[in-house]
Amino acid sequence: MTMNLQDDFDTLEERLAGTLKPISPPRDLVQRLRERIRFPARAEIVLRFQDWRRLFLIFGGVMSGLLVIITIARAFFHLARKQI
Repeated sequence: MTMNLQDDFDTLEERLAGTLKPISPPRDLVQRLRERIRFPARAEIVLRFQDWRRLFLIFGGVMSGLLVIITIARAFFHLARKQI
């Protein structure tokens, strides 16, 4: 049975490979994507990590958010167990 399915998939793959033709995107689309997706330089990344106040604020915000989510989940779990 599994060999039959594998043969079916192989047949389907061969048929699709013959039917579908690869296309290339327009050059202007690729150029716009390259402009929008930009990796910062190493110096810029280092400067971002050197801003300790901002990093501490972000870390504190994430931890506070996780604490709120855990508290809400525990409350729902507690309420669900009481109803059973």
